[in-house]
Amino acid sequence: MNFATDLAREFGLAPGETVLVEARKHWLLFALELLPFAVLALFPLALPALLTLVSTVASPLAPYASLVSLGTSGGRIAYALWLLAVWTAAWGSFTRYYLNVWILTNLRIVEITQRHFFDRQVSSTLLNRVQDVTTEVEGILFSLLHIGNIHVQSAGTVDEFHMNGVAHPERLRDLILAKVAEGPKGTGV
Repeated sequence: MNFATDLAREFGLAPGETVLVEARKHWLLFALELLPFAVLALFPLALPALLTLVSTVASPLAPYASLVSLGTSGGRIAYALWLLAVWTAAWGSFTRYYLNVWILTNLRIVEITQRHFFDRQVSSTLLNRVQDVTTEVEGILFSLLHIGNIHVQSAGTVDEFHMNGVAHPERLRDLILAKVAEGPKGTGV
């Protein structure tokens, strides 16, 4: 059982409906989102040296350099608490990356948006209501890596679905348009 079928329980698959594709943000963009957390995790290791350097330029911060040093028990506890806070924030970023997903079935598009830990929005539109599918790839790096945005205009309550930073948006667009062109077959929709 994969992630899409687990989430399918949340939005309920109709009889005869099958999950074709699940798409989320490209892994490279997620890795770039984690980069600030790595810098923040390592910052306290450089802090004593920075305070000592600044104190040589006529600043009274030299006594504080020993307080934040990892050589003291207080410094190690402070660093552990700092790492816990950074890890929690990074985990929140991973949660949003993993749970923000588009699921394309043979009948509809489902967009699941995880805003916070306990705040999720699930929207869907039937493929026969899709009016326009637009992709955009901006910049040379995204062109080389085939990363872009896809927008689906529909006639439903949620009039536009956005997925930013998806891998191979053209393939997803072509698959959506192929399924729209097929139309529903024997599904009663």
